[in-house]
Amino acid sequence: MNCSNCGHFNDGGKFCVKCGHKLQEEAAASQTAAASEYQPQPQTAYAPQQPNQRVRQAKKVSKSFFSYFAEGIKNPTATAQAAGESQFVNALITVILYALSIPIMLYVGWKLLLIQFVRSMFKLPIISEELVPSDMEGFNTGADLIKATDLNSIIHFNFTDFVFKQGVFIFIGLAVIIGATYVAAKFGKVDVSFKEFFSRFGTFMIIPTALLLIGLVLAFLHVEYFSYFMNFGLLSIFLVVPFTIASFKQSGTSGLDRIYSTLIVYVVITIVLTFIANGLGEEAKTIITRMGNSSELNDLF
Repeated sequence: MNCSNCGHFNDGGKFCVKCGHKLQEEAAASQTAAASEYQPQPQTAYAPQQPNQRVRQAKKVSKSFFSYFAEGIKNPTATAQAAGESQFVNALITVILYALSIPIMLYVGWKLLLIQFVRSMFKLPIISEELVPSDMEGFNTGADLIKATDLNSIIHFNFTDFVFKQGVFIFIGLAVIIGATYVAAKFGKVDVSFKEFFSRFGTFMIIPTALLLIGLVLAFLHVEYFSYFMNFGLLSIFLVVPFTIASFKQSGTSGLDRIYSTLIVYVVITIVLTFIANGLGEEAKTIITRMGNSSELNDLF
């Protein structure tokens, strides 16, 4: 053992033979240092894996939206007036649902709409007077056959192409309507940010969106009355505009009167709905053309 005081090597003993320094203290210090050096480190306990941040955020947004949507159905006016910029995301989701539910409903229920249209045509006096009972019986049989046939598989009607294209088209139309309503409100001396205005407009759209969602469920269940809910949902947009404008207080008396601003937006809505109807009309022409060119459909008759 080397003495820590003078460095002399000692074979053993308690004291250094050269300087008399006590060696046992050195040995004890060396053993303590060695023990602490080789002491096993405690294993770190692994914390349980946290759920994905995006999943948690999606759950938080969905929970907030369902609460907001239910409250908007229960108390539409109070919920809309209380909607500030913090409800912008929920209002945006509502507008997206409104835009997507229409093409999805049409995709699911277009066959029923086609049958309803043909039946309404046959009920017109100019046509029904020329028909004999046997013709009507034959038509009803054919209508039931069309209803029972999966025409989507015959004419290969693409879900993604139709729903995505028309959904984006309708969403752009809604954006134009909301923008026009906001401009009209600003002309009426309403001092409000666009996000807050959008939130209130989207909140007033909760009931029209709910009507469309009910119609969508009925379309999936093949209930012909789904078209009534679709029409009510589409026409309700004419009520959302004045409700939204009237829910804000004017900051002055020199602005555009709310009646005139509402009428201006109605003109914009009419133009937008005309474009949407034309787009859906083109899709209807495509369906009819595919039906006429389908040899499989012709074989059914």
